[in-house]
Amino acid sequence: MDSEEDKEREMSPEEQEESEEKEDEERRDVAGQKEDEKDEEDEERGDVTGEMKDMEEWNGFLSDGVTEKTRGDATADYLCSPEDNVYNISFSRFKIRDLERGSVILDLKRHCPTEIKDVIETDAGRFIQYHFTPSFLNLREIGATLEFTVGSKAVNRFRLIERHYFRELLLKTFDFEIGFCIPYSRNTCEHIYSLPDLDTHTIEEMIAHPFETRSDSFYFANNKLIMHHKAEYSFSETRNE
Repeated sequence: MDSEEDKEREMSPEEQEESEEKEDEERRDVAGQKEDEKDEEDEERGDVTGEMKDMEEWNGFLSDGVTEKTRGDATADYLCSPEDNVYNISFSRFKIRDLERGSVILDLKRHCPTEIKDVIETDAGRFIQYHFTPSFLNLREIGATLEFTVGSKAVNRFRLIERHYFRELLLKTFDFEIGFCIPYSRNTCEHIYSLPDLDTHTIEEMIAHPFETRSDSFYFANNKLIMHHKAEYSFSETRNE
């Protein structure tokens, strides 16, 4: 019986070259397969790492008891700068309506140019004071409509987390998924707020102490904080400037 060595000697130079090329190709295929497997493993690790990072970024906003009344306070400072709004999101209208009666409670409009400009508004107002009557605290559900424009970059996973406080008491946290917005677009969305049940003492205190009810509105894109707005509320019969 011929040995492998004898068979190799019997191969012509052309056959031997072809055999070596085939072996090289097989080795490259194996190496490529291993590289693909490594890339898939790296991608999976990246996804997990990204999810862990997302969880860390959300941890301060989605902690235990976030939807329950608990101790806390509105932030003293802004947690991001106007320059972080790299998507150039600009709000042009904010409307509040009583869902039970259908009446409009508030309708704030801002002049919006016909052409959407891709410019970061460093002087955009991030703080506002609202004056409502005491009857507002008896409402059960309201609808809040937002109108806004987006600049040249698409917005993925646009999300709003809003926290409302009276002094150090966290009244309620609202979490709204706005979603995807295409570049150079005008957008409208309405968020439904189920208002918290407040005891009589808390309502009386909120009415007696205007602007001690506060809120933080945190806007995220791809789980990164891009905007932070603050507000104060008065529920007294008379307007307090």
